[in-house]
Amino acid sequence: MKILHTADWHIGKKLAGFDLLEDQQAIFQRLVKVAQDEKVDAIIIAGDLYDRALPNEAAVSAVNDMLFELNRKLNYPLLVVSGNHDSAVRLNTGRDWYASTGLYLNTELDQAFDPITLGDSQFFLLPYFEPVAARLYFDDESLTNIAKAMVPVVAKMQTLFDPGKRHILVGHFFAAGSEHSDSETRVNVGGLDAVAVGDLAPFDYVALGHLHSRHALDAEKIQYSGSLLKYSVSEVAQEKGVYILDTASMTRKFIPLAPKRDVQHLTDSFEHLSDPAIYQELDRDAYTAITLTDTEVIPNVMAQLREIFPQVIGLDRQHGVQLTDRPTVAKLEKLSPTELLGDFYDHVSDSELTTAQMHWAKQALTTAQKED
Repeated sequence: MKILHTADWHIGKKLAGFDLLEDQQAIFQRLVKVAQDEKVDAIIIAGDLYDRALPNEAAVSAVNDMLFELNRKLNYPLLVVSGNHDSAVRLNTGRDWYASTGLYLNTELDQAFDPITLGDSQFFLLPYFEPVAARLYFDDESLTNIAKAMVPVVAKMQTLFDPGKRHILVGHFFAAGSEHSDSETRVNVGGLDAVAVGDLAPFDYVALGHLHSRHALDAEKIQYSGSLLKYSVSEVAQEKGVYILDTASMTRKFIPLAPKRDVQHLTDSFEHLSDPAIYQELDRDAYTAITLTDTEVIPNVMAQLREIFPQVIGLDRQHGVQLTDRPTVAKLEKLSPTELLGDFYDHVSDSELTTAQMHWAKQALTTAQKED
């Protein structure tokens, strides 16, 4: 069998206020093409279909359409678990009849002990769960974190192994040795949610979601698919895509997916970034984080940059802003109102008031004094 492994769609997510739904729909169509080109037999979605537990109407409609296209139109069996961003209760609605079309969706711990058999493989679909669910299921108060809970979870799954099949675990958790990125919600305290890699050894393949980098863990049989899109500046250098698992040889290959709009981080001076000879060579349609090397004040800098890069998602300074020396309070007290105005204008705009502007300022001051 050939299995496509994906996770962390986060449908409904926004990036610095920009709605990503159009980008997510575009990357989904590229996923569909890979599934067709590779002639896969089934698709794993290892959690976080949604970005939040209460997704908006557009996000719900998008996920429904995506699952319908894969499962009903293209007839792919889907092996899906809920993640920590999903609402297990909401996703669980309709689960009983989804299975009749080959959409296997698990949202509760006890469902993970009912394996799905497809071709030469047994799939154990383990959704994201809190330690309390394991304590109640196993009636064991010592299961105070996910690391401890996974020991009896895996042990029970082993009792259900069909010796003639491959055994594949689909899960959504933090495995020991992997690293978080900025766009992932932290669900651990002191690392206590980390599952030991050794506890997953009984499986032939562990298809994970939760961490957005596919390189988050270097293990022979354990793989994070990574998110479909870059969801933070910390993910700029990451290549996104999906994995194809061949159960005959238990080998996997990564297939990159190009986004509709990329995420980029530019570090340069304002002069360079506003120079057409420079910015015309850059990806102006990308979601762009900018670090300015300038130290002086630049009036309306964000508005000016957005004229060039419409999707600015962040702006900071490499060295901070260095203000020029200003007159002391004693000196300021000796300045006339028009001199103070001229000094302030020079400070914020790095230019002097024109003769006409100074004339208008004096007229306005005279009028204000008469009204007083």
